This record gives sequence, structure tokens and C-alpha cells, in this order.
Amino acid sequence: GLLSRLQISAPTIRTLSSSKPVSQNIPSCLWKLGRLNHVAIAVPDLEKAQSLYKDVLGAQVSETVALPEHGVYTVFVELGNTKLELLHPLGEKSPIASFLQKNKTGGMHHICIEVDDIKAAMTELKKKKIRILSEEPKIGAHGKPVIFLHPKDCHGVLVELEQA
Repeated sequence: GLLSRLQISAPTIRTLSSSKPVSQNIPSCLWKLGRLNHVAIAVPDLEKAQSLYKDVLGAQVSETVALPEHGVYTVFVELGNTKLELLHPLGEKSPIASFLQKNKTGGMHHICIEVDDIKAAMTELKKKKIRILSEEPKIGAHGKPVIFLHPKDCHGVLVELEQA
């Protein structure tokens, strides 16, 4: 009957057979990649963006903080498991100003991932030919050391690493 036809036509499921667990194929690092800390969004109008997340979507939104050494104003939107960082230009040499010249309505600027040892990460990433956009970590919006990895080495995404 139907049961015997299903048994005959059912695909065979193959299992991965290996003498080593899959995790042993991953090279060991002196540092560990952690959780997604935030996704940063460049915005041309910071007040409108704050209002969208706070008044329309009901999120908890921080006060605006100026970070002159990074050329940005930042606002964090709490999402429970991560955050959004709203970025707006501060000063004439702001990297966000040049981003907004190319993207008039704003858009995703970078992602930030936590690491347990930023210095070890820098050393190992340099050995792997990943370009770091500064010689030394800078203090980021959370008061912790951060570095940025070149987007051309990260499949078109600007990646920020933050010391956890």
C-alpha cells in the first residue's frame, strides 16, 4: 500500500562520517569572535531616525553622544539581543559625511562584533592579510577599544571589532 511506496521512494539520508569531529577542522585562534554587538546605520537626520525607533516602533533609545575622535554623533537603539547604532556626521572630516554623500537617504554603515582579545585579533588578522584601518585600537562609543577591518577584505562589509 501507501506505506510501502513511501518507504521505497524515500531518499536515503547520508551521514557525515569522519574520524574527527567537525569542530577540529576549524583552525584554533588565540582570540575568539563573540556576539554581534550592533549594526550601525548612517542617517541624514538624527532626530527623525530617533523618533522612528522611539515614537513609532517603541524602542528604548539613548541620548545623543558626540564622539569627535570618530567624527560622529551616536545614538543606540536597544533591541534586547543586540543594538542599532544611529550615526550622524560630526565635523568636516567625518567618515559618515562622505558615506551620506554617496547614500543620500542613509543606510547600513558597518557591523560590530565583539572579540575577547583585540590585540591578538589584530596580530592574527594582519598575518592573514586582512587590512585594519588603524595602527592601534581607538576607544569606541562603549568606552572599549575598537578596530575596523577593510570592507574589501570582508566581502564588502565594514566590520568593527570591539573588545568584549
